Amino acid sequence: MNLLASLRYLVALDEHKHFGRAALACHITQPALSNALRALEQEFGTTIINRGRVFVGLTPEGERVLATAQRMMHERELLQQDLRSVANKPVGNIVIGAVPTAVPIAARFAAMLQAQHPGIMPTVLSMSSDEIENGLEKLSLDVALGYTDRLQSKALRLRSLAQYTEHYFLVQKSAQPEAHNRLKIGAKITWQQASNLPLCLLTPDMHNRTIVDAAFAQAGVTAKPIIETNSLLTLALSVVAGEVCSILPGAMLDTVRGYAELEALPLESPLVATPIGFMMPQSLRTSHTQQAAMALAQDEIWLKHAAEHSGLLKS
Repeated sequence: MNLLASLRYLVALDEHKHFGRAALACHITQPALSNALRALEQEFGTTIINRGRVFVGLTPEGERVLATAQRMMHERELLQQDLRSVANKPVGNIVIGAVPTAVPIAARFAAMLQAQHPGIMPTVLSMSSDEIENGLEKLSLDVALGYTDRLQSKALRLRSLAQYTEHYFLVQKSAQPEAHNRLKIGAKITWQQASNLPLCLLTPDMHNRTIVDAAFAQAGVTAKPIIETNSLLTLALSVVAGEVCSILPGAMLDTVRGYAELEALPLESPLVATPIGFMMPQSLRTSHTQQAAMALAQDEIWLKHAAEHSGLLKS
């Protein structure tokens, strides 16, 4: 039995929650994966997987084996990077998770990181806050860009680096489109005023919707959207195609600045400012790619670039 390969299959099974998809991700057949996992159980003399007609989950002993497997996969990646990298020239993969509202900034970050270090191959994944926190805990993510104010409230053991502050805009069709073919930043509007407009909002399961609903509640009103979506692209394009308004954070608003038919009104009363930052596991030895990413995350040029494409945007 190849112990390291079998542990990798266990990590894949935990990630995909399905024998067939885990086998596909590992580029082996499903019977080969199942046989390797049974051999792993024989090696440790305990049942690791709760089996039914489909994957049910891991036993308590399986969770302990999984935690060790995740650390071993992390150490394997570190060793590979150590062997392939030379001074100031990191080589290897880095998986970056990002909450949907921060994906545009994460994409810019990944592009700049790869330009500085051609040996690094970033993978950027759009994920919910819960998925990000779970991915960092299980080491399937190297770093993540998301809502750092959740760390204290959920007692999460993660390091964080502040990046920018998320501010919010009401986006609507402009009565007088800008002549220079760019979205217009208009006069401020209150959350109470915005609640009276036909709105397209994110679905209630998304953390950003929680922030928006809390702002409406603080203003003493409840917003009743006429369209809901879990797609930020839909959130923006519904305004272009229909007769609705929407609420976008600055980073997402920046991606639709080429639409001259739109205008964005900064929302106030209350003024909502949500901190966004990079997060990574607190106690583990960092890889060369993680070190390069964290160095860039603290670079003044990068921070200025991120601020220009998020937060309180200007026309």
